[in-house]
Amino acid sequence: MNSSAAGNLNRVIGKLERRYDIDWLRIFATVTIFFFHSARIFDYDWWHIKNNQLSFGMTLFVTFVVQWIMPLFFMLSGESAHFSLNFRKSGQFVRERFQRLLIPFVFGVFVLAPPQIYFERVSNAQFSGSFIQFYPHYFNGVYGFGGNFAWMGLQLWYLLFLFLFSLITLPVFLYLKKASHNSVPPKMAGFFRRPGAIFLLAVPLALALALTNPLFQPDGLLSEWSSLVYFGGWNLFVYIIFFVYGYLLASDQFRLTLGKHGKIAFIMGIILSIPVFLPQITSGVSLFDYPFGYVLSSFLGAFYSWFWVIAILGLGSMHLSFNNRWLRGANEATLPFYILHQTVIVAIGFYVISLDLSVMVKYLLICASSLAAVTVLVLSIRQVNLLRLLFGMRLRKEHS
Repeated sequence: MNSSAAGNLNRVIGKLERRYDIDWLRIFATVTIFFFHSARIFDYDWWHIKNNQLSFGMTLFVTFVVQWIMPLFFMLSGESAHFSLNFRKSGQFVRERFQRLLIPFVFGVFVLAPPQIYFERVSNAQFSGSFIQFYPHYFNGVYGFGGNFAWMGLQLWYLLFLFLFSLITLPVFLYLKKASHNSVPPKMAGFFRRPGAIFLLAVPLALALALTNPLFQPDGLLSEWSSLVYFGGWNLFVYIIFFVYGYLLASDQFRLTLGKHGKIAFIMGIILSIPVFLPQITSGVSLFDYPFGYVLSSFLGAFYSWFWVIAILGLGSMHLSFNNRWLRGANEATLPFYILHQTVIVAIGFYVISLDLSVMVKYLLICASSLAAVTVLVLSIRQVNLLRLLFGMRLRKEHS
């Protein structure tokens, strides 16, 4: 075999090789968001339902996770887009995204979001009656602006914007794919292979945060209209950068770089935890109280998030590149699990918080009950093609 043919064969094998570390990290992110949303019932910030006793420990946990969990989701989604475009044409890619993202989103807006709004309204004495009686009121006004209709699907906003990001960035991804064999310009890949250079990718994230921070009111609360661009603790401009980064870093040229920087990123993330958690530990202290506080906060938040994302991706690439019988089924279940989990948590949590139990016992009870309920629902969904379609799973072929 000549060198040209061997090179082509290696590229084909590279395209067909599955990155099991990404599958494992997708499962990790989904499980983390489950425990995160369960903790939201007990932290100090607003959420759909609240326990009568709140927890400082839960608040610290939520503060830690919110810094990197949704950026990690978008990074992993960008990596998935990279591999999807390796063996799908653009039209196939768009159809696949429509089926796996937009159909579940629309279904969730009309079926899965209403129960959450119902329990929220009942919990806050804004409605009394059954869910059947409430459902017509779900279409009264827009949620976030005094109404009930959750146009963003609550936690399902991720699916909507991932679909839109996929359409927006597709021309760029196709250009990169055509311009180079591995979707990354060689000079760019060479530069970021230098020690520590990959951490400079946090600078565009920081600038995106700093330029949009004026959306905040002086007291730190988001204005109403800015709720159209802020979701999950970050804004859409930051998320699309994470998505593009995921696509670029999925290249084989970056895999070794991520592995080499995983440990140092982990250490830097721990070090930066001190200023990040300082406002929680010492009430009243905030970077916003100082000149250029928005800029300082933006750079701190961007680098902190980037360090943790790189740590997770890097350590995952080193230690999670293996397959087993459990992985395939669990990986397939991540999307329906994500779609369902918050609705189940809110429904079960609504009844658990009325019990005379400690915060930790309530939290564990909500987690255990919700995990069991979501697992049973996902196992049921997997058996019916119509449900698989509504929850973003690939359809099973019917055997005659």
